[in-house]
Amino acid sequence: MGTKLDIIQIILNSGLVVKFVLCLLILFSIISWAIILKKRKELNTLIDANDDWLTFYRSNVNLNDIFIKSKEMPYSPFLNIFQKGHEEFIKIRDSIGKGSSKELLYEHFSSFGFTSIERALRRAINDSNERMSSALSTLASIGSAAPFIGLFGTVWGIIDAFVGLSEGITSLDAVAPGIAEALVATAIGLATAIPAVFFYNHFNNLNEKLNLEMDSYGQEFINMLERLVIKTSTPGSSGTHVK
Repeated sequence: MGTKLDIIQIILNSGLVVKFVLCLLILFSIISWAIILKKRKELNTLIDANDDWLTFYRSNVNLNDIFIKSKEMPYSPFLNIFQKGHEEFIKIRDSIGKGSSKELLYEHFSSFGFTSIERALRRAINDSNERMSSALSTLASIGSAAPFIGLFGTVWGIIDAFVGLSEGITSLDAVAPGIAEALVATAIGLATAIPAVFFYNHFNNLNEKLNLEMDSYGQEFINMLERLVIKTSTPGSSGTHVK
């Protein structure tokens, strides 16, 4: 019965190039898992913060009170959208004149619509997307490159094995370690790439879902402003939600 090959011993006895390839793949695997764990925690935190913000937002009716209290709440994409939209709304109101009648505010939005606020919301969504997508390009690069780096190690190990054959070594036991180290490089390359690709797609799917939710919340915010502007312009209205 032949001697059982030890993976650790194979790696330790491998050539310098294959060792370098294996160390590089292990480093990429560590980086990949660090990104995976960090993004998982980050996205779960953002999802929970979105839920908390939405509950708070829908339980309040005074826009200024919501804005003031929002400064004490943890960051979330929805909160970011609200703050950017509210700031743009206040800038428009102030440009018309704080002391102006509410009818002028209504006339402004009737004439120009909510385009500037929609642009502010889009900028907030883009900011959140950039934050949510950070480091995912690194994960994608590792997932794409790791199999080819492993393949390079495989090819190099097989070359070493054939060099041994060319020197007159015909025993399988003599060339088996070279072939084994070549296959180990392929296996580690795949073990590095598969989790990176899987979680890259997983996080991208989560980001797409959050994008749809951010778009929906942005529309909800615009609808709330429309109702607010119409209400404040109505004769006999009992005041406004915006001071």
